Amino acid sequence: MPRPTAAQLAYGSATVVLSTLSMLLLSGVTSVVGIAVIALVALCLGVLVSVKAAEPRSSTATHPVSAGRTEHVSTSSSSGPATGSSSAAQTRVPASLRR
Repeated sequence: MPRPTAAQLAYGSATVVLSTLSMLLLSGVTSVVGIAVIALVALCLGVLVSVKAAEPRSSTATHPVSAGRTEHVSTSSSSGPATGSSSAAQTRVPASLRR
């Protein structure tokens, strides 16, 4: 099992502390059992946030917000391909992958 990164530790710890304080202040719980339940829920939430921070992000094509967007290609009167065409963007290879 890999070690958590600094970002994961920061996100998880901040989530635990902030969610515990907010739930305690909003609920007004004074019993030991209620405080223990809130602390346990906050700990589970912190673990969930830190695990989700480790997952790679999905591509923007599958993102629900960008699913309805269309790419606008500018047309020009020149005989060459348009500078904003999607085919030109797809054939580019990053310098780190070139041989």
